Amino acid sequence: MTFLLVLRTLSILMISSALGIIVYFIAQAPSRNASRLGLRGLKRQRTLQDNPTWAQFEPLVRWLGVRVNGMLTDEQYAAMDRQLMLAGDYMGLTPEEYLAMSILSGIGGLAAGALAGYLMGVGPVLALVIAPLGAALPYLAVSEAQQERMKQINRGLPYAIDLMALAMSAGQDFPGAIRQVVDKSSDPNDALVAEFGVILQELGLGMTRKQALEGFARRAPSESVGEFVGAVVQAEERGNPVAAVLQIQASVSRIRRTVRAEENASKAGVAMVGPLMLVFLCIMLLVMGPMLLRITKEFGLRCFREPAQVLRSLPRRPSGGISH
Repeated sequence: MTFLLVLRTLSILMISSALGIIVYFIAQAPSRNASRLGLRGLKRQRTLQDNPTWAQFEPLVRWLGVRVNGMLTDEQYAAMDRQLMLAGDYMGLTPEEYLAMSILSGIGGLAAGALAGYLMGVGPVLALVIAPLGAALPYLAVSEAQQERMKQINRGLPYAIDLMALAMSAGQDFPGAIRQVVDKSSDPNDALVAEFGVILQELGLGMTRKQALEGFARRAPSESVGEFVGAVVQAEERGNPVAAVLQIQASVSRIRRTVRAEENASKAGVAMVGPLMLVFLCIMLLVMGPMLLRITKEFGLRCFREPAQVLRSLPRRPSGGISH
């Protein structure tokens, strides 16, 4: 027993020393500075200014992102970069920082699960359950931001196209009509307003209208945006009046939004079947539960009493001495 205890202690010391050396050499590696260029850098700066809590953790995430950069293949890097782009360059993160956030969140979930398991007396099982959930939190946050962004774009596009068509009918050119949408917006943080602002910046930098609109279609790959971009580009190439095309696109987008709302309303009835069945089962358990417990209790007592009655009904042997 003493030999096994010494061997276990030496193994723990060796593993701890190896981990300490690895952490030391990783910590001594130089960290890169976050990019302050491009749309993603601008989004990072705004997030750091608006969220002081994130500003405290951002250096750690950036530092760990450099270390885990080699873990990503080119396909994984491209997929994560596209996911961040569709989410509106979420918090200005890069793909390696996105992975670093998942790792840190998983470690935090592991620590929280271990502490909760120790306090509740259930052991490490809770830690093993909470750690994957913690690692998935960044992915869930990015997916939610992506869905909310696409919802805002699809919801506001018909009104924006109407305003652009009205501005162009009044004598404005296409960039001037987009500027009217940006200036008249009541919410500067709206995803559609931000995208129109990017289009204006790209047009100001010398990009063609087709290139700027195709970039908008890549950043917001929805059916309504694709039709809007295709119609404007086609009208420009053929020399058709853009204002008339925008009016048609506004009516088409509005009809599509109505159809999408009706489809979602029809799907809601089917989706409610499962929750309603669960509620019905709960009500049945509340109603039938006491009755079933009473029947079970009476049946158990009857099963206990009947053998006792049978035993009492059996003939008893006469007591006394031995008969000759």
